[in-house]
Amino acid sequence: MVRAAILPAVGSPLRIAEIDLPEPGPGQVRVRLAAAGVCHSDLSLTNGTMRVPVPAVLGHEGAGTVVSVGEGVTHVAPGDGVVLNWAPSCGACHHCRLGEVWLCASALTGVGAVYARTADGTDLHPGLNVAAFAEETVVAADCVLPAPEGIPLAEAALLGCAVLTGYGAVHHNARVREGESVAVFGVGGVGLAALQSARIAGAGPVVAVDVSPAKEELARAAGATDFVLASETTAKEVRALTGGHGADVAIECVGRAETIRTAWDSTRRGGRTTVVGIGGKEQQVTFHALEIFHFARTLSGCVYGNCDPARDLPVLADHIRAGRLDLGAMVSDRITLDGIPAAFDAMLAGKGGRSLVVF
Repeated sequence: MVRAAILPAVGSPLRIAEIDLPEPGPGQVRVRLAAAGVCHSDLSLTNGTMRVPVPAVLGHEGAGTVVSVGEGVTHVAPGDGVVLNWAPSCGACHHCRLGEVWLCASALTGVGAVYARTADGTDLHPGLNVAAFAEETVVAADCVLPAPEGIPLAEAALLGCAVLTGYGAVHHNARVREGESVAVFGVGGVGLAALQSARIAGAGPVVAVDVSPAKEELARAAGATDFVLASETTAKEVRALTGGHGADVAIECVGRAETIRTAWDSTRRGGRTTVVGIGGKEQQVTFHALEIFHFARTLSGCVYGNCDPARDLPVLADHIRAGRLDLGAMVSDRITLDGIPAAFDAMLAGKGGRSLVVF
């Protein structure tokens, strides 16, 4: 039996309880969590913006130590440090064959499985495949990657979602070049990773935009050269900070129609807007045909930072070991399992960076 945060039903509060976690079967790995990040996607699962079978144990950004492995698992062994990969690619579907592994058609097939049970025998599903809001979890072998050497496991948890997504949005999707101006909308975990990644790319100026003035210090520590408090004049302020033309690139990390539209308005003619934030179907963004022609801007969605974790984790590890990427600076609160509901409330209120559940 291990403690876990259970989502009983969409719209219900999380419940902390003991669950019956079986030993790993063929092709599975049991992991003792060192830490798990609290991501906005977890909040989106609780309110139904994203849907998975329930009841479920949430949490998809985590790292830990292998406890045991099932038959056929050879790439990790008990005692190994691992980073959880919530979106493993099959390598065989149409998108994988195109090299777009972040769009794998089979990435979330595991969410429908029953991976554990409550004390009274109720079936539990593994959230976004990995069920990281628990002291231990059992996952498919392709959901674990060897943790980079020399990086504390607790901080390595952030590599499982926020850092890959923010880094990939800048380097793979927007393809920011040295000297380009970048505006990042939303200074949460992903936004902080995007700011650091823009700095690593040699971008400048780098403008952070958020609704909370308390985020300015976090943003500047991550690499923002300027901070704009979100308002009706945000686009005008960003243009003023970027030579009057607008930013070359806008990275939207909120998922709200108004923010997406503002990010688009903040870019120059020919600029690029990358949307990382996950919004609901009710968030309708409108454009008229003439502006699409006139501004010649590009608007693109971005799933998991267009990343291949097996390829990108070693690159990120090099940046971390060289001091270019600071994982600790992204963490505003270190909490226990019992602190997850309060962390959700903080996200809704726009407070802090990444909350990290430390076991």
